[in-house]
Amino acid sequence: MAARIEPEPSPEPRSERVPLWLKLTYGAPSFAGAAMTIPIAIHMTKFYSDVVLVPLGFLGIAIAVARALDAISDPLVGFLSDRTRTRWGRRRPYMLLAAPVCAVFFYLLFTPPPQLGGRDAVLWFAATFILYSLAHTTYVIPHYALGPELTLDYNERSTLFGVREGFVILGTIVAALLPGLLIQRLGSERSVFFTFSIFFGTILIVLYTVLAVVVRERPDFYEREPRSFVPGIRRALRNRPFRILLATYVVASIPGAIPGTLMPFFNQYVVRPANPPLWLAIFLGAYFGAGFLFLPAWVWAARRFGKRPTWLASFAMGTTGGAAMFFIGQGDTTALLILLCWAGSAFGAGLFLGPAIQADIIDYDELHTGKRREAQYAAFWSILPKFVVIPSAAIPIAFLGSIGYKPNVAQTPEVVLAIKALFALTPAFFSVLSFFIAWRLPIDETVHRAILSGVAAHRRGEAAHDPLTGELLAPQASRSVPEETAWFLDYFSPGELRRTLARGPATLMRDVRLAAGGSIGLCIGGVAIVVNHVSDLRAEPGPIAVLAVVVSGLSLAAAGFHLLRLGAARRFRTSGIPDLLVQRHLEASGRH
Repeated sequence: MAARIEPEPSPEPRSERVPLWLKLTYGAPSFAGAAMTIPIAIHMTKFYSDVVLVPLGFLGIAIAVARALDAISDPLVGFLSDRTRTRWGRRRPYMLLAAPVCAVFFYLLFTPPPQLGGRDAVLWFAATFILYSLAHTTYVIPHYALGPELTLDYNERSTLFGVREGFVILGTIVAALLPGLLIQRLGSERSVFFTFSIFFGTILIVLYTVLAVVVRERPDFYEREPRSFVPGIRRALRNRPFRILLATYVVASIPGAIPGTLMPFFNQYVVRPANPPLWLAIFLGAYFGAGFLFLPAWVWAARRFGKRPTWLASFAMGTTGGAAMFFIGQGDTTALLILLCWAGSAFGAGLFLGPAIQADIIDYDELHTGKRREAQYAAFWSILPKFVVIPSAAIPIAFLGSIGYKPNVAQTPEVVLAIKALFALTPAFFSVLSFFIAWRLPIDETVHRAILSGVAAHRRGEAAHDPLTGELLAPQASRSVPEETAWFLDYFSPGELRRTLARGPATLMRDVRLAAGGSIGLCIGGVAIVVNHVSDLRAEPGPIAVLAVVVSGLSLAAAGFHLLRLGAARRFRTSGIPDLLVQRHLEASGRH
């Protein structure tokens, strides 16, 4: 790989300021969306286990199934959004239609009929949670994809996403405090969540309606021709900065659901304050409040020192504060508050810096492909983290159930130790790994300016340098392999194309069929394991069933991916693409 070169000064691109009203309109819906996420992440499991009396293991299975289906829907929604053409644009119709549906299923999720029990309660939870998750994906992927389109300015993106994540943190704070305060007045958790779901569901509908009506999409992006899903995935994976960012998020997401899921258990059974609901609200308010107060400082730091150094500093603060919570014991409320404030002060940085860095990476993708694929990147960015987070959302509670957790009673020392280790040490370990992966992110403000200059040069029909590799990139229309042919060949892996060159086109169809058949077989095997473990509600299904759900979900996604390639494999036989073009394509793709 050639050494990184310093780009020549260029007057392009000009600064693109985003007016304050537009930042607020774009960011405000995240207030309600985040507020609804908090009871999902923190209160839902304990509400269904201790109030509705659904066994923890079955909650784990239902959560795993919902997360797997949600992850599979992400790339589908991204693909559809990028290809949608209406007078309302590509993004806004999905937000306008899906937000009300999401609000309805959020209400149903937290208002199960009191007479439900046993299998009916499990089915109610699974159905409402799955449908809520699908509706949430349908509006949030287009919302997040809209952000990179609003400005191409490196620093303005930090501010834009900082405003959006400020609303996220504000909604999180309100949602963290409200249940604990409401329960003092209303008395029962069912009444609390009934009020909560009505209030925030209404706000969600109103704010997304305002966003869809007021904000206009960028016409030059809207008019560009979209590309096929499978080649788009393969090209995204050839984008080195994206691979680094994706790996950072995947590793960080492995324990991602643990803090939220186990915080109520840590509060009630480890710290054991006199009034657990009130103290849970205080602890959550301290954590998210510190994140909100420090958010402007992180935005300033990102503009002053760059996105990557700022993000790395936030990793260090969050990791040290979280790991220290392992040493908290009964009655240590003040010490826990201090640690939560320390770790929480870094919370907001990760929320806005990841999307801001991803927006710059999408520009780098355009330098190589000539296409804008915000929604596809947003969806692909979320699918793998969502799959890897499934075990952290389901296995800890299934594990606690298998070692003797009993609701609403003092726990054994073994259960208490397990809660402490899972809650504090597991996330800290993976945060350290994420820190060292993020260290390798290569795009800074100077590189980003060169990327946009290169994109502008390609639009003029001129060659441009890749500022990360030094490679001279011809405009898409002037490359050795026609762009349409290159995208078509990206339906297939380099290994498949090499075998095709060596053995003939029939090999390609065989490889695709084998990949699809193997994925379907794994999915069926995983489903069989799950069914075998959940046939008896009197026995905890255990972590094996949760892992089987993860395998089934990943296999189902892979099967869909390979089935989409069957038609391309058939077309390859009659395409008449010369072997020389295939070889050139392999050489070009191997350089990225």
